[in-house]
Amino acid sequence: MDWFHSVSLWNFILSLGFVKGSFVVDVTQSSYQAEENHNITLEWTFTTKPDTPISALKIRCRLITDQQLLTLYFLYDGVEVSEFQDERFSGRVQSDKDALREGRIRLQLSRLRTEDSGLYLCEVDTGYGRGYNSCRVTVSEPKPGKTKTTQQPRNLQPPPVNKGTEDTGRRELIAAVVFFVPLILV
Repeated sequence: MDWFHSVSLWNFILSLGFVKGSFVVDVTQSSYQAEENHNITLEWTFTTKPDTPISALKIRCRLITDQQLLTLYFLYDGVEVSEFQDERFSGRVQSDKDALREGRIRLQLSRLRTEDSGLYLCEVDTGYGRGYNSCRVTVSEPKPGKTKTTQQPRNLQPPPVNKGTEDTGRRELIAAVVFFVPLILV
């Protein structure tokens, strides 16, 4: 079975949860654009009940591209399960567990790569409802010429003139060169 059919089957199974009542998974931003090596925070919200413990939550967030279906975040019964996370995202995804109590899924994806572009689908099962929603992420290469200095230029003074030397009548030009260290915007 290819990934398209597995996603369709999973979506059908998730849609069965809607018969239980009104449960909504929403995305706070439908698309993101960022440059390589930047960080973004993806966020979804879902219907919560005040007495629902985090241990009841099952959440799976995946990246869907033309070629692959990759898991970037998996929470089962309130516990993050890194074994199901694709190694491509290892060490680059941070979740905000406190936000889960408020019905928010916040995932920070760091050190973006162009291959991180695609559709991000987040599926939620709370025990009293199931749903999903998605957003699109486009990661581009850094634009040329976008640099940032790491320090401010210093005021350079010409070296003191030694009055004991003989003036030959020619003027010397003293040039100060300030080096800027380019830094890709983070």
